[in-house]
Amino acid sequence: METELKTLARTRRIGGSLVITIPKELVKEEQLEENQLVEISVKKPRKSYFGILKDIRSYTREDRMKDRY
Repeated sequence: METELKTLARTRRIGGSLVITIPKELVKEEQLEENQLVEISVKKPRKSYFGILKDIRSYTREDRMKDRY
């Protein structure tokens, strides 16, 4: 049975390639070794915009009047 482990990792450039380091917790859990073939799946995480507009006030009548002039 295959297990799917997820982690977030930041890419970095080495030469013309992008590299991702596998965290040591995953290495230990999966008992990975050097030069071992592994399968990876790449997906960019979705950004959460929850609460981004919390400091914006309501559009008021005074704001509408300013737009006319």
